[in-house]
Amino acid sequence: MPENVPQENAGHSDREVVALPDGQDARSGEEGPAGESPKAVIAAVLANIAIGIVKFIAAAISGSSAMISEGVHSIVDSGNGLLILFGMKRAQRRPDISHPFGYSQELYFWTLVVAVMIFALGGGVSMYEGINRIIEITPETKLGDPTLNYIIIGISAVIEGFSLSVALREFNAARGSTKPLKFIREAKDPSLFTVVLEDSAAEIGLLLAFLGTFLGHLTGNPYFDGIASVLIGVLLACVSVVLLRETKGLLIGEGLNAAEVIEVMGIVEAEPHVSKCGRVLSYYLGPHDLLLTIDVTFDEESDRNQIDGAIDAIERAIVRAFPQTTRIFIEPENLDATQSAANRVTALASGHDGRGK
Repeated sequence: MPENVPQENAGHSDREVVALPDGQDARSGEEGPAGESPKAVIAAVLANIAIGIVKFIAAAISGSSAMISEGVHSIVDSGNGLLILFGMKRAQRRPDISHPFGYSQELYFWTLVVAVMIFALGGGVSMYEGINRIIEITPETKLGDPTLNYIIIGISAVIEGFSLSVALREFNAARGSTKPLKFIREAKDPSLFTVVLEDSAAEIGLLLAFLGTFLGHLTGNPYFDGIASVLIGVLLACVSVVLLRETKGLLIGEGLNAAEVIEVMGIVEAEPHVSKCGRVLSYYLGPHDLLLTIDVTFDEESDRNQIDGAIDAIERAIVRAFPQTTRIFIEPENLDATQSAANRVTALASGHDGRGK
């Protein structure tokens, strides 16, 4: 179990907690939960800084528009990696009076900034450079010596491949048997799949730069270089759209899926002193920072000590099943209210909205 995850709800825990107005804090004084391991992000940053400098040198010598786009791509990716690391660090800050639920969503914000930068600086500059290159071509335009471009593309592909392999190892370890696209849609930590998407786009961009250079010199047609630059820009714009879409969902607020909600209800109703579990509301404040509120009807025969013990048992069981849970609020309700809420969850899980539609 992660060290930032409570054994119990703060309201019933013996652990030392940060004094907050609502009495709820899942952590015992240490910084809040971070995202995934920064290893893949650091590897990507170091690789992109080195590659970006070399690409610009090659572009200056050969005059290749595609290499300029690739240089911009690498520099933007390195800046993005630094922003992701910054977001991961900021997200670890402990809760305070003005932010009682902590700063975990900072990672989501900085990932959104990264997506905008990829679109504007990466995609926009690359497309502009390619279009400008195409417009400036004249019958007298000569192609430069491509040898250095080939060497740089080859070296860059090896370095980017190493960075991608590090990112993929962590990505695959995190997703388990889940299909990659489904994992990206459902993941609550954007830091890992952001690096995978960027590094994958970098490898594809290098292939486009190679084809633009190779076909241009093979046919003697300088337009291929500009076209490759435009295609690199389109590629980066597509990556940014995926990141924007996923980060938007995280910033708006995502919770457990229907099957997971049903599992939580089963955990609650397995407790002997519980008659019915009703509404379960969940909210991911961060990748490893899940808030749960649960409406529960307890047996009328249960006394206060039994109810307190049942609450403790429920919280422990939920954290064992969902270790990302950091806060649990259990609200006793009457049976009619919890039954209605339970019916609603069941309808949603079976694909109906519960309103006869």
